[in-house]
Amino acid sequence: MRQFQDAPNVTKPSHSPLVSRDPTQPTSRMNTPNLLSVSLGLAAVLQMPALAGSEAPASAAPSNPGDWCEWLQNKPGLLYKNQENPILQSFQIGGRFQYQAAYIDGNDVNDRDYNLTQDEYRRVRLETKADFLQFFSANIKLNMVNDERRSAGTLDWGYEDFDEAVFSFDIKKAFGAGALDSLKLNYGRFKFNMTEEVHMSSKEIYTVERSAIANKLYGANNRPTGVTVDAALGKWSGTAGVFSGEDDSEFIGGWNDGQAYYLSLAHETSDEWRLVLDTVVNDEDGADDFLGYDWATAFSAVYSKDRFGAVTTLAFGENNGVGTEGGSFGAIMVMPYYWVIEERLQAVIQYQYAGASESEGIRTNSRYVRSENPSGVDVNSGRGDQLHTVYAGLNYHFCGDNLKLMGGVEYTNLETPAGDVDALTWLIAFRTFF
Repeated sequence: MRQFQDAPNVTKPSHSPLVSRDPTQPTSRMNTPNLLSVSLGLAAVLQMPALAGSEAPASAAPSNPGDWCEWLQNKPGLLYKNQENPILQSFQIGGRFQYQAAYIDGNDVNDRDYNLTQDEYRRVRLETKADFLQFFSANIKLNMVNDERRSAGTLDWGYEDFDEAVFSFDIKKAFGAGALDSLKLNYGRFKFNMTEEVHMSSKEIYTVERSAIANKLYGANNRPTGVTVDAALGKWSGTAGVFSGEDDSEFIGGWNDGQAYYLSLAHETSDEWRLVLDTVVNDEDGADDFLGYDWATAFSAVYSKDRFGAVTTLAFGENNGVGTEGGSFGAIMVMPYYWVIEERLQAVIQYQYAGASESEGIRTNSRYVRSENPSGVDVNSGRGDQLHTVYAGLNYHFCGDNLKLMGGVEYTNLETPAGDVDALTWLIAFRTFF
């Protein structure tokens, strides 16, 4: 189990391994204090062991053994743990801080040279996780920064919205589940897991940014409301779920705008290999659709042995846009890595190709080629029909994934109806969590 596990994922990776808004539109925060009060109030109530009537003492958070790295990796946010308490079994707090900067040197569709430098507070989150009433758990994450400077917006600190809010019921523990090793029901605001890169937490990914095809399939800025069932049997695990297309809530939304039906299966074929299949069918149409495609399937193969590993993803689907942004799309991503210094220095290379049947059927990541560029620069909003990217980077782990420095360079070539876009992006990132 990962330290401070993310909201329920489809698979159980063997490596130590959906609501956006237009920054140009005003944002109403009339309900922000109420939502924040709800989440913090829930956290406070759940950590009241006195309500349980149990005499069993609360387990103290691990003491610092003198090694700060060992302390950081040993759940310092675990404030309470007592499996004998009938009300509250555990309560944990956590957080993550991710900062990064980039320098872009490119040529736009008119072969005009341009360059720019950007920095960004990529993610700042406060997190809580509680196990209560023996069979239930709550996993809540709050976004505490909104940095839109790359899109000519502003940098705002403080509560922004819920990243995830998932409430779970352990069916296996409560009622048994026959031969199944685990069976769990989840409801709430989820990260939508499509491709192996997305099954991995942002705390653990090997590149500064996920590939464009991964971000397209999971809707990088979306957190839809959904209900899922997780199950595992031997070397098989999977998730089936239904997600709401209503994505305009800061917390848990309604079910008024159509649904997306999701299935994921994973199989540990050996100690070295794991195969993952993710598929989704979306019955929502219109400009407000949180996915932007009718259906998609992604197949990932994950290999790891000694110091070497690799992740490969093959994806294809059908856009739900019209005209040049419609049609089918497909992509392949290959990402080998090698531990130059075991558990310290990791080298990674990623190649991605994405193509579409229509002239604007695929798109680059929003970071950084199509971010706010100098006046007169035209990258066709990052849309085209052929996309190649090559990334090479080094990750230095001071304290595992809990504290690391990442650096990389990515070459991007995008073919658009107006001409080609070429860019070289240098990236550096600092990431820590507890």
